[in-house]
Amino acid sequence: DVDHFKDVNDTLGHPVGDELIRNVTFRLSGTLRTDDLVARLGGDEFAVISQLGTDTTTLQNTANRIISALCAPYSISGHNIVIGASIGIAIIDKRADGGAADIMRYADMALYRAKNEGRNRACIYDAAMDADLSHRKLLEHDLRLAIEEDKLLLQYQPFVNASGEKILGVEALCRWIHPERGAIEPAKFIPIAEHSGLIIELGEWVLRRACIEAKEWPDITVAVNVSPLQFRRLDFVDVVERILDETDLDPNRLELELTESTLLGNVETAEIAMHRLKALGVKLALDDFGTGYSSLAYLRRFPFDKLKIDRSFVRSIERAPDAAAIVHAIVGLGRGLGMKVTAEGVETAEQQLFLRAAGVHCMQGYRFGKPGSPTLISARLAAPGAWRSIEGDAAALAG
Repeated sequence: DVDHFKDVNDTLGHPVGDELIRNVTFRLSGTLRTDDLVARLGGDEFAVISQLGTDTTTLQNTANRIISALCAPYSISGHNIVIGASIGIAIIDKRADGGAADIMRYADMALYRAKNEGRNRACIYDAAMDADLSHRKLLEHDLRLAIEEDKLLLQYQPFVNASGEKILGVEALCRWIHPERGAIEPAKFIPIAEHSGLIIELGEWVLRRACIEAKEWPDITVAVNVSPLQFRRLDFVDVVERILDETDLDPNRLELELTESTLLGNVETAEIAMHRLKALGVKLALDDFGTGYSSLAYLRRFPFDKLKIDRSFVRSIERAPDAAAIVHAIVGLGRGLGMKVTAEGVETAEQQLFLRAAGVHCMQGYRFGKPGSPTLISARLAAPGAWRSIEGDAAALAG
C-alpha cells in the first residue's frame, strides 16, 4: 500500500497522481524477479505473488528492498514528492483453506499491522492478528464515541527556561480513560486513530480543548502536536484559524509541533501552509529533531521558530560523546537559523547543567514535572518557587 497517495491526488491533482502510480509500478517491478507477478488492485494498492519460499528473513529482506525503492523521492511535473510504503505478507500454504480469499485477508491483516506500527515497514501474517484486529475494531468504535461524547481529557507537561526557574509553556497530551478497560496508552489509541482517519476529529478536539483551557492561565505558550494526516488536509489552516476565533486565544500563545515525517510528500504545499500559520501569529516547532528525514535545505525553507532535541540524544549525553556532539551541533544550527532550541526528556541535574552550558533555551522532562491536569498546572503556575532551580543543584554537585 502506498502511503500518502491520497494527499498527492488532493494537493497536486490526479494527473500527477497517475504519473506517480506509473513510477511506483516501474520501481516495484524493478525490485522483483522476472517471474514474479505484480498487479495493481486499485487506487494505491498493489499485490505481488512470488515464489520466495517460507523463510521469513528472505521475505523481510525482499519487502525492505521494495520499501527502500518506493520511498526514494520522485520528481514529477516540477514537484519533489516523497511517499511511504507499507507491506503485508501472507505465506501461501495448506492452512489457507479458503484459497485466494483467505490469502488476501491474511495479507490485508498483516498490512493493517504494518500501518499501525508506524508505516514504511513490512509485517508477516500470523494467527494472532485475527484477535488483534477484532480488538482494534472495538477500540476504534469506542474511541469514536469518546471523541463525539467529549470523554477524553488533556494533561499538560511544562517546559521551562534553562535555569528551571520559569515556566515558558506547556505541551498538551491527550489521555483516554476507557469506562471498562481503564487508562489506554496514547501509543495504542493514536495509531488506531491514524489508521481509521479518526485522527482528524481527534486532532481538532485536542486543539480546541487546549485553546479553551489555556485561556485560564497567564500568557504562557500552549503546544499542540499535529499529525501528518491533519497537517496535509487542505483545510487545516482554516480549522486552526476558526478554533482560535472561537476560543479567543491569542495566536501568539499557540505553538504547533510538527514531526519531520509531516513535511514529507508535497513540500510546496507544506511550505505554503506553514507561512499561512505564521501569518496568523502561530508559532511552529520541529519535534524530535535528528531522528527523521530533514535536510538542512528543509530547515532553511520552512519557517520554524523552534527545534526540539529528541529525548534519545538527551538520555545519552552523559555517557556518549557522539550524542553530546549532536546536541552541540543542533544548538549551533538553531542559533544560526534564528530558532530557539528545546531539549526533551530531561531527567537529571547533570543533564540540565550540560544542556544549559550548551546553549539550550528551554527544557522539558520529568525533572520539571510529569504531565498533569489543568488544575495542577494552575497550582504550579501560582507557586513558581516549587520549580527546580539549577543554581542549588549546581552547588550540591560541586560540593
